[in-house]
Formats: sequence, structure tokens, C-alpha cells
Amino acid sequence: MAGQRFTSVWDAIEDTPQQAASMRARADLMRALQAWIESAGLNQGEAANLLGVTQPRISDLVRGRINLFSLDTLMDMASTAGLSPHVEIKAPKRGKRHAAEVLQA
Repeated sequence: MAGQRFTSVWDAIEDTPQQAASMRARADLMRALQAWIESAGLNQGEAANLLGVTQPRISDLVRGRINLFSLDTLMDMASTAGLSPHVEIKAPKRGKRHAAEVLQA
């Protein structure tokens, strides 16, 4: 791995591009939820009550325990919080082959 460059830390530590993409999305959602809790001045119990989860679950969120949360769960929590999560799709960068090109080869 010496000398390699990655576009994100997730690209460097995850085994596949799919896993890296999922982790990037989960991390973004967790940061948004953490910011929402802080900006609303909520304690963990209040946040848990509003989101319909337990206080220990909010503790895991605030502590950044990303492996304990699925993308679906974080999307649901963000929506419940009144945030507007969305998925952004970008075309592959030049030089990167995508599945359709691999199948045609």
C-alpha cells in the first residue's frame, strides 16, 4: 500500500468500493445526526425519545460506533429527526471501469 493514494479513508481501509461507499454514507448520516442532537441542545435521553430508540443507542451514535448502524437505520433516524437525507449518484471518474465496461470486455 506504500505510495498509494485514496480519495477517502474508507477507500483505504475497506475491502471493496461497495463497502467504502456504504461507510461514507453511514459516516455522513452519523455526523448529521450528531450535529442535529447538538444544535437542538438535546441530551441523549431526549434524542432517544424523539427518534424512538434507546438512550444506549444514542450513546453509540454519539460515540461514532459506526459498525453498529446500518445505512437503513441511519436513514430512518435522520428522516425521523426532520432531516432530508438523500442519495447523490455521480458518474465514475475517468480511468475507473464500471460494471458495464467489465461485462463488455
